[in-house]
Amino acid sequence: MTLRIHAMGVGKMGLPMALHFLAAGHSLSVSDPSPERLQLASAQGLLVAPDAAVAIAMADVVWSSLPHDAALCAVAEQVAQNARKGAIFVDTSTVSQAASGAAAQQCAAASLRYLRTTVSGNNKMAEAAQLTVMASGPRAAYDAMLPLLKLLGPSQFYLGDAEQARLMKLVVNLLIAQTSAMLAEGLALGRKGGLDWQDMWQVLSASAVASPILKAKAVQLSQRDFTPTFTVEQMSKDLNLILDAGQASHVPLAQTAMTLQLMHAAMAQGDARDDYASIIKTVEKSAGLTTDVATHRK
Repeated sequence: MTLRIHAMGVGKMGLPMALHFLAAGHSLSVSDPSPERLQLASAQGLLVAPDAAVAIAMADVVWSSLPHDAALCAVAEQVAQNARKGAIFVDTSTVSQAASGAAAQQCAAASLRYLRTTVSGNNKMAEAAQLTVMASGPRAAYDAMLPLLKLLGPSQFYLGDAEQARLMKLVVNLLIAQTSAMLAEGLALGRKGGLDWQDMWQVLSASAVASPILKAKAVQLSQRDFTPTFTVEQMSKDLNLILDAGQASHVPLAQTAMTLQLMHAAMAQGDARDDYASIIKTVEKSAGLTTDVATHRK
C-alpha cells in the first residue's frame, strides 16, 4: 500500500529514513529549517514541500526526526493544527518523556494517532537500514506502521502504549555512554603501563568484553580516529535526559553522572564536535599521557 508521507527533519538520521521510504515507492515530501539540509535532500530526489502545513494536511503519515524537546513540541503543535483526523504522527527523536507526553496530549486532542519510534544506531547504520526500532503508542498505529519500520532495520520491538520507547532509548544510550567511559579508563591504564595501543584493541575485540559496540568502535579507534558518528555534545544532551529520568524515578545513576562530567571535560578541551569516545583522550590527559599515539608499530 502506497502512503503519503511528510517527513519533518532531514538531518543525518532523518534523511536516510526518508530515502528508504522513497525507494519503497511511497509518496514523500520533506521539510526542514535548514536550507542546506533541504538542498541535500532535493539533490537526492526528495520533494521539498513549498508549504509544510499543506503537506501535513495531505499526508497519511507525518514522520519526524528532531534534535531536542523544543523542536518536538513545536512540530507536534504544527501537526495537531494541520493534520487530518486519523492520520498517524511518528516521531523518532531522542527526547524526554515529559515532552513526548505533551505531544501525545496534543495529538489526542486533534484525533491523531501518535507513535513514539526511537531507534538505536548511528547515521551509517541508518543509511544501511540496520537500525534497531523501539516503538510505543497505540498498538493499531504500530501495526499500521510496521511495514515502514521494517524498512529501517532488521529488528522492531513494540514496548507498550505510552512512553516506553522513549525510556528504552535512554536505557540503551546509558549503556553506550558507559561503554565509552569503561574504555577510557581501561585503555588509559594499559597505555600508562606500557601496553601497545593496537595490541589492546586486538585483545579486547577477541575477549569476553567484545560487545557489538566495542567491535564497531574498534574499527575507528584502533587508528585513533575520532570522526563523529555521535558527538560529545549530542551524548551530553542524552546523558542529561537520562539523569532527569533517573531523578524522576528515584533511581541513583552515579556512574552516569560521572560520565557526563567526562563529556563536560572533553568539551572544555575542544572536543565537543568529535565522537563521544573522545573522553578516551580526556582520561589520557588526566593520567599524564599524550594523545599523540602511534597506531602502527615501527
